[in-house]
Amino acid sequence: MAHDLDSAYVTDQLRLRTVAANAAPTRATGEFVLYWMQATHRITENWALRHATREADRLGLPLLIHQGLDPTYEYASDRIHRFIIAGARETARDARALGLTYQFVLRRRRDDDRRVVDRLAARAALVVTDLFPTAGIAERTARFAERATCHVDAVEGFAIVPSGTFTTEQYSAAVIRPKLARLRAVALEPVADRAPTRSLPVSLHRSVLDDLPYPPLELDAIDPVALAAECEIDHAIGITAIVPGRDAARARLARFLDVGFARYAAARKEPADEEGSTRLSPYLHFGQIGAAEIARAVLERGPSEHADTLLDELMTWRELSLNYCLRNGHYARLRALPDWARATMAAHTSDERPALYSREELTEARTGDALWNAAQRELLTTGMMHNAVRMVWGKSVLLWSPSYRAALATLLLLNNAYALDGRDPASFLNILWCFGKFDRPFPERPVWGKIRPMSLARAREKFDADAYIRRWTPRDAAPLELFSGPAAT
Repeated sequence: MAHDLDSAYVTDQLRLRTVAANAAPTRATGEFVLYWMQATHRITENWALRHATREADRLGLPLLIHQGLDPTYEYASDRIHRFIIAGARETARDARALGLTYQFVLRRRRDDDRRVVDRLAARAALVVTDLFPTAGIAERTARFAERATCHVDAVEGFAIVPSGTFTTEQYSAAVIRPKLARLRAVALEPVADRAPTRSLPVSLHRSVLDDLPYPPLELDAIDPVALAAECEIDHAIGITAIVPGRDAARARLARFLDVGFARYAAARKEPADEEGSTRLSPYLHFGQIGAAEIARAVLERGPSEHADTLLDELMTWRELSLNYCLRNGHYARLRALPDWARATMAAHTSDERPALYSREELTEARTGDALWNAAQRELLTTGMMHNAVRMVWGKSVLLWSPSYRAALATLLLLNNAYALDGRDPASFLNILWCFGKFDRPFPERPVWGKIRPMSLARAREKFDADAYIRRWTPRDAAPLELFSGPAAT
């Protein structure tokens, strides 16, 4: 049986997920509670929306859900824009079904800074938004909260176990795994979502819309690709065949459970097997599906090595990544690495590299290794990369860059610009792991130092590399001209 939204269970969960973003008071004359949707692009199982709903009822006010998209975020492109805009259509549909008022506003020009959220907040009693440490959301929230004249709460909805459970950085998967396991069953208890007691009057919403510099999109009649083309973003990074949205996420989950789950523990290591992994990371990143929904669906299949393996990926490593990015302010820098990793890099910084490739050559998959090029082509084409090749893909760039700092900058550019699950806490964990984060020292080698080595040659012994290369290196492949980032330094 699902918990009621007003239950003590929900109160306890929200206490561990909610952080005050400023010290301003609730505005006594506010006309509504505003939920500014930034990271969790869904209506159900949305902890920030649950908090906003409860606060609206406490204050006796209606609720307005606002989602905006502007062209100024880092790595803004057709690929990311289309995924967000298309997903918003289903968010609007789900909001209507639950009796909620939702609007989506698109800003097309970079120089048009009329601060839609500020205008909405000026009439709100309270603003609730998503607590998310990456993709520029934490910084955007902090700037807004400093300007806002009403109270702002940020609520984490990324994790199954609330992030506030761990107030300090957890230094390894081995440390956090047993803690998460003890809390998993309670954290997965379902909650019955509902609308606030008071609905937003149509007349009030119209008045609010009159204050905006441009109207919300009519989402039922839009073309997401055409809209993205109108915005001042990077049009060289095009859309992929992955279908955005909550419906597509649930369909993908259902197919995986029917076709791939029964062999997941082994099949997830085979990159040529497109059904052997969930391929849900883009949907998780944009919050179009929640980790708790996936975990419940897996657990309904009963205990197995496949369930254990998948839940370890979904919870242990994913929630370790959230903790890392929340509790370590240097999560995107080499300064985040353990002392031994930084020391070994300092000792080997002048080692001769086996090859050096420019950032353009790496971006366009023009190295001397067919397997690495295939992995990069998968990323360019689909916006994803299979986990079995992702780590060796990242490790190889360490060997092919003039410095460790340049290698990190290149990996962040390639992953965050082209991957639909880029700019995610898990992305930063994966990339910094290549340099020794959450790992141990290994016997010393040139360039690697004591960092765990990985070779493309050894990777070929672990899976069917030839099948993977054939899949992502078509014979008639045209030369790629996709580079749009800064030069390597």
